[in-house]
Amino acid sequence: MTLRRWMWIFVVIGLAALALAGAGRWLLAWPGAAVGTWVGIGAGYLLGAALLALMPRWWRQHCDEMYAQPAGRRYLRALWPIMVAYSLTLFLSLWLVKRGIDSLPLRALVAILPALPIALLMRAALRYLREIDELQRRIETEAIGIASLLVALLYFAGGLLQKAKVIEIDAAAAMIWVFPLLCLIYGIAKMVLTRRYL
Repeated sequence: MTLRRWMWIFVVIGLAALALAGAGRWLLAWPGAAVGTWVGIGAGYLLGAALLALMPRWWRQHCDEMYAQPAGRRYLRALWPIMVAYSLTLFLSLWLVKRGIDSLPLRALVAILPALPIALLMRAALRYLREIDELQRRIETEAIGIASLLVALLYFAGGLLQKAKVIEIDAAAAMIWVFPLLCLIYGIAKMVLTRRYL
């Protein structure tokens, strides 16, 4: 599957989420928070599609070659249902928590529901990492290492600044943004390393 095809899948998912938000707003009389969640999900996928469209040609060609291999095809086949499941569980989790759940264990279980698709994503990524050639594995592991170290440094520095009362950061928001920030820095590091090694 090509990167351009992934871009169109992101567009379709994003537009479907926005259509669901519209239906929730005007047909189903959903509360504003539920509509806002679907608008956010749709906007996120459309932003992802825009980023894929803006990738340099050499990167798109490299990704198309990489994902044409059997390991890459298996990884992509596992990825798109995980993305849809993440969007649905995120909405369901936020909706149920905002409606109020008295039982603390049940509230905790519902709150971490979106983490399950992320765990499946990590499993698929590890399987992909085991199946690729040595050079690509080196690029992937270095990119993961760079992302992990930079995010840890940023999180640590933010904690020190908050402790010194220089900044005020909501702890829940900071924790939620760790994984997306890891993914973003990993993607940038992978592009730089690919350019360097290939």
